[in-house]
Amino acid sequence: MLSNKEILCPHNLLDHSAKKKGVRAAIVNAGKPLAMLSVQDAVNEKLIEPVFIGDKKEIIKCAEDLTFDISQYEIIDEPVENNTAPIAAKLASEDKVRIIVKGHIHTDILMKEVLKRDYGLIGKTRLSHIWHLTINKDDKPLIITDGALNVLPNMKTKLHILRNVVDFSKRIGIEKPKVAVLSATEEVIESVPSSMEAAELTKLAKFENIKADVFGPLAFDNCISKKSAAIKGIKNNVAGDADVLLVPSVETGNSLVKMMIYFCGACAAGVVVGGKVPIVITSRSDEAQARLASIAAAVVALD
Repeated sequence: MLSNKEILCPHNLLDHSAKKKGVRAAIVNAGKPLAMLSVQDAVNEKLIEPVFIGDKKEIIKCAEDLTFDISQYEIIDEPVENNTAPIAAKLASEDKVRIIVKGHIHTDILMKEVLKRDYGLIGKTRLSHIWHLTINKDDKPLIITDGALNVLPNMKTKLHILRNVVDFSKRIGIEKPKVAVLSATEEVIESVPSSMEAAELTKLAKFENIKADVFGPLAFDNCISKKSAAIKGIKNNVAGDADVLLVPSVETGNSLVKMMIYFCGACAAGVVVGGKVPIVITSRSDEAQARLASIAAAVVALD
């Protein structure tokens, strides 16, 4: 059942990110082969100018193994893994880098540092994570949010998540994104709290005049299958044609994304948005092409 399909970085992310070439990016704890390979790919695409943070000897050794000439790029020597995150956060706070890319470091260590108020990297907008998913290079993407950062978001947080994903969608050319608010049912049922919250968010999106088609609750089949939506008599622009799935919990989003990766061979580009700088927090098991796509997504998310 597991897919053996090659992971392919989508054209739409590369095309939109190419408009903002040469972005300075902090690579946090960089000295591991997969992290260095994705940076090499991003440099070859002229997307970023990396600032490598980590054990200098390991970084140089990895680069040599990949025949990656990094002589023109800055290396900040820090052999202790957990000490690399404060360096990256400080660089971002001083406008010396415009994106942060997670290398071989635990996500919680990196995010804990970034979230410290002292750096001024977060404002009034809540940070949220966006997955941009494609199977083939020219696919229309399916965007899933939030599947990595906000565990069980309340209504206020969901509104931030919604605003963030609408903004990102417009940056990749979806002027009025169709946002499905996911639940286990298309009915509003008191015993299914996510269905009630989805209905509330649908109303709130209209009240807040968010420039998107937002509708819920919708079960997964009704989000992506027009046939399923028609059979169930759901008459709405979003039903069966969603650009975005706004999920009720991190478990839901994470599971959907991982199933698409492992069963379908999807390229999952992941980026944290809503702060001063976009943050790439790929899994350490992600393929290099998915990491490249994530860097491209972060470049796209830049103001």
